[in-house]
Amino acid sequence: MHELSIAYSVVEIATQSAVEAGATRVKSVHVRLGALAGVVRGALEFSYEIACAGTMLEGSSLVVTELPARVYCAVCGIEVELESVQLFCCPRCDTPSGDLRQGRELDVEYIEVDLPGDEHGNTSAGDTKRNSEQE
Repeated sequence: MHELSIAYSVVEIATQSAVEAGATRVKSVHVRLGALAGVVRGALEFSYEIACAGTMLEGSSLVVTELPARVYCAVCGIEVELESVQLFCCPRCDTPSGDLRQGRELDVEYIEVDLPGDEHGNTSAGDTKRNSEQE
């Protein structure tokens, strides 16, 4: 299950960003997951809990935004969402397209953290813009 190694990478990225921001703890990690990323969402969520144990992320939540596969159709001149990740054809004109525009993402989008001296429980969001994709 490669989702465990991906979860450890997500935790590492979030930890590094939180430390750089001077955070005391991480409340949530927001990731973007493309339909063609080759990652099973449920397995990633389960693995995330394991990877967070004993870290400043323990007890945090993983918020996953799933992204559909999208291709550019040269015939229609538009970007379209694929009806199936098995068939790379424009759903409007049925023309095959290999011009993938979205669907491989596996990115840490941002994290929500607690900062020191924030007695009101407010959070700060840090935009990491780091890619946790495993090659």
